[in-house]
Amino acid sequence: MKKTILTTGFFLLSFMFPLKILAAQNYQDIYVFGDSFSDTGNAFNATNKTFPPSPAYFNGHFSNGPVWVEYLAQDLGLSFNPRSNFAFGGATTGVDNISVPEFPGLQQQIASFTAKNPSANPNALYIVWAGANDYFSYFAGGVTNPNQAVANISAAVTSLVAIGAQDIIVVNQPDLGKFPVANFNSQIPSLFSTLTNAHNSGLNATINFLNQQLDPDINIIPFNVNNLFSRIIAEPKEFGLTNATNYCIQDLSVVPLNLPTQPVACNPDEFLFWDPVHPTTAAHRLIGESAFSVLKPVSVPEPFNVLGVLAFSAFGAVSALQRHYSVNAEQSNLEGKLHP
Repeated sequence: MKKTILTTGFFLLSFMFPLKILAAQNYQDIYVFGDSFSDTGNAFNATNKTFPPSPAYFNGHFSNGPVWVEYLAQDLGLSFNPRSNFAFGGATTGVDNISVPEFPGLQQQIASFTAKNPSANPNALYIVWAGANDYFSYFAGGVTNPNQAVANISAAVTSLVAIGAQDIIVVNQPDLGKFPVANFNSQIPSLFSTLTNAHNSGLNATINFLNQQLDPDINIIPFNVNNLFSRIIAEPKEFGLTNATNYCIQDLSVVPLNLPTQPVACNPDEFLFWDPVHPTTAAHRLIGESAFSVLKPVSVPEPFNVLGVLAFSAFGAVSALQRHYSVNAEQSNLEGKLHP
């Protein structure tokens, strides 16, 4: 009897906490789609290792060291595979690339992946982060409608779902009005902040809609990097930084704009921005850790909760068995009366 109750308790525990919820601890790979915030060498390799220039930038990264997806992979216990990264510096959410026109936007990245992988690995983590370049294109004479950018991201996500992707992190935008690149003139910060807010509001509504409409096995996981950046900019010392306003270098081949704010001599480990638009690797580490924390609550239930659910499940099992025997007894008595 005790063995039956214990076995039933563990069965109920596994039912209430299915293996898929533990997937964050067991991802087999990470697939990345997006722009320079996530590019680990695609633009660099496509330009014969000239863009972004080294040594100002680290080994093909748009930063002074590894970027957030590499830190996230490390936290998940994975060896980051560059061949699983499709992100390109300059990519918009559509088909355009503001750095090199021949480079892909988000839609080409997704199309390239789905063409080569008609069946996605359901045990992998998929990441979609794009949109900043849609708004940075303002400097080239246009401002993208946030509704279109969000629709592009939605199309990318649903394309991944269609081939079997199950866990997809979708990242919103930090307040682009707070980036050093916005200091070109006094009107840009307000404009970029307005565009960011509209983008994030629409993206949040879209993620909620997708999670309601898609199969329950599909997890569209929102990652609020906007909140993280806002906290860092408000209190950089809480994150081990000293400067969340200035930037360290100004390379015009990466940021083709002569900004009034000049770069400063810096210890990059204490700065949020490496150049006018790209975070330092210290900031990328914070982003990666924050992304990992988004996965942790759905991946590993707290020990107290596990024990509580186990106790509840065992209690439920006892009650179920008691009801079972009670029903059987009543049924036997009834049968005895009908068939003496």
